Amino acid sequence: MLKEQIIQSLNAVREQKPLVVNITNYVVMNNTANALLAVGASPIMAHSQQEMAEMMSFAGALVINIGTLDSVWTPRMSFAVEQANNNDKVVVLDPVGCGASQLRTETSRQIAASANKLIIRSNASEIIALAGEQAQSKGVDALDSSDAALGAAQFLVSEYGANVVISGATDYVVTKEQVVKLNNGHEMMPFVTGMGCTLTALTGAFAAAGDETGLAAAAVLGVVGEIAAEKSRGPGSLQMNLLDELYLLDENALLERLKLS
Repeated sequence: MLKEQIIQSLNAVREQKPLVVNITNYVVMNNTANALLAVGASPIMAHSQQEMAEMMSFAGALVINIGTLDSVWTPRMSFAVEQANNNDKVVVLDPVGCGASQLRTETSRQIAASANKLIIRSNASEIIALAGEQAQSKGVDALDSSDAALGAAQFLVSEYGANVVISGATDYVVTKEQVVKLNNGHEMMPFVTGMGCTLTALTGAFAAAGDETGLAAAAVLGVVGEIAAEKSRGPGSLQMNLLDELYLLDENALLERLKLS
């Protein structure tokens, strides 16, 4: 049944072509915009408070990625979340580097607390730090396993009323109702910068089309990464092939390759 739901979500994104507003970091803007286009969504990288109220009145979801955080960005993010709340839209939070600095940790918690409809997509160390536990990280890179973050993820579900996606060698999607384990993807994927950010952006697209758990995006990127890696010599060609496979992904590939429980 979960596989069918994922396929239906992919079809919905391609049919609806939802607009996804991204306040994201400078490193990944091009990558994430191209990934959204490839899967069938419509990206806009909107950072100005002057247009945010209007933008969130017709956009499908808001993605907040704190990767290149500073004092200028923080109030913009807070204002954007307010507008998402006013329009009953999902906020997808990527707390990049949470735990690496007090600024990132406090900002992540403030955004999480202020969003009415929230999905948190992050690596294990960031999830653990966001929950207030001691995490092992090096900058924005996780040193904790996805399994180690399950308790922290369940705390965040309870604390913020959020759904949580832990990405890593194994992905977990944690909601109030269930925990889904995904074992797709490829070991080459962490060598492409912004792969997690790409998942966050895709999570926004699927949320805009009705999947507010984060499951469909994680499943799709895992399968696509697997297929793309088989055709790639290294991280450079993987990045290119990933976009092609996102664009070409069909129902049969999902049914054949998805490993979930």
